[in-house]
Amino acid sequence: MKLRLVKVSCQIDDSIQGVLLSLTSINKILTVNKRTLVLGASTNSYRYSNMAIRRLVDNQQDTLAFGLKPGNVSGVNIDTELISYDGIDTVTLYLNPKRQEQYYDYIISLKPKRVIFNPGTENPEFYQILRENNIQIEVACTLVLLATDQY
Repeated sequence: MKLRLVKVSCQIDDSIQGVLLSLTSINKILTVNKRTLVLGASTNSYRYSNMAIRRLVDNQQDTLAFGLKPGNVSGVNIDTELISYDGIDTVTLYLNPKRQEQYYDYIISLKPKRVIFNPGTENPEFYQILRENNIQIEVACTLVLLATDQY
């Protein structure tokens, strides 16, 4: 009789654990997905923009990419023409400040909630323009944010 109670107890624990894992997965998918545009995308696997695309995809983020050369990274096409995407939550920059200037109006037109300035892309002039348009700025590394569940 005691042996039977232990067995039932284990079955209940396994069921509860399965339900908790399912709920955790559903919650992650529903609450964490932030449609992201990688600006300055590259097909070169050693470039940080390329690594960011791969990690965003691995983290089930809806990922779009723009770069100077067409290509595909982890199933994400790199567009070479500026497209007026809808529902962009985040633009993550991989362009130096001088190269960003030509994209100011484009980025603002997307109405993202935030723009991430990865290392080497810091641009106080653009910070001010974004703030004036009620767009949050984040000076951080996309790869670190993803790795530490802070994305």
